[in-house]
Amino acid sequence: MPDSHPLLGMFLDAADGRFPPAEGQVTVLPPLPGGLECSVAFTGHAVIATALSASEVRAKGPDGYGASLAPDFLRYLAGREGWIDSVDAVVVARGASAPPCLPERLDAEDHPRVRHARALRTDVRVHGDERGLVTLADGLAGRREMSIELDRPGSGGAGLGRSLLRDALTLLPAGEPVFAAVAPGNARSLRAFLAAGYRPLGSEVIIRPQRAAPG
Repeated sequence: MPDSHPLLGMFLDAADGRFPPAEGQVTVLPPLPGGLECSVAFTGHAVIATALSASEVRAKGPDGYGASLAPDFLRYLAGREGWIDSVDAVVVARGASAPPCLPERLDAEDHPRVRHARALRTDVRVHGDERGLVTLADGLAGRREMSIELDRPGSGGAGLGRSLLRDALTLLPAGEPVFAAVAPGNARSLRAFLAAGYRPLGSEVIIRPQRAAPG
């Protein structure tokens, strides 16, 4: 993948258990495609993808122990009018060696989950059944990402979510890593991802900056 963003390699390495050194350091990378930037936290190591220079970023005091996700630092990255997404837990699983068992859903193009996916990701596919829908897309730094939304979240939500997530893994080639960003406060969703075989890697926040022009 010669044209891939370097953050993609870091995510794929982490999925294989090869994490950056946990020494409190900060890696500064170029910005993401589509005008997006991000701050990613692994254990003891931060990765910031931004158009700002590494010296500017480091002068603001981020570190690998949490300061790279501090509100004041994220507002600095975004600029006064920039958009800051929520801080999410990053989890990863792998495609299942089973025939695909979720049909495409052509009735969900206007669903909020699908609109959100199309605003941040590319090559969005939508699958699902009576339990809910699944989006598969190329997301942050080009990694393959999954999200789900239950049609009946108050009715057996945990069990439905887990079964839908397990079936969704059949949509990927066996062994292919797939990532998800889950709000830590959505404990039911996070438990469902973990029960379906996802493993935590770190945390992240996506930013669409809007900075004042120099001078």
